[in-house]
Amino acid sequence: MKGIQYEFVKEIAVLSASGSGYTKEINLISWNGKEPKYDIRSFSPNREKCGKGITLTADEAAALLKALQEELNRGD
Repeated sequence: MKGIQYEFVKEIAVLSASGSGYTKEINLISWNGKEPKYDIRSFSPNREKCGKGITLTADEAAALLKALQEELNRGD
């Protein structure tokens, strides 16, 4: 990714893998030297390329976790 710097602060989990070797991951990443955020996106096997993703602050991640727990516990 040209012009964008990122540093993996903490590798959390691989959520899935495709046949082409891309992995969908959740990590704690610092983008362009800023405060690290939780990041969900796909990466190529060597992490030279990545897909579009979403970044979340700790508060946003907590709200997402709560919403998902409520949804999954609903059992519809």
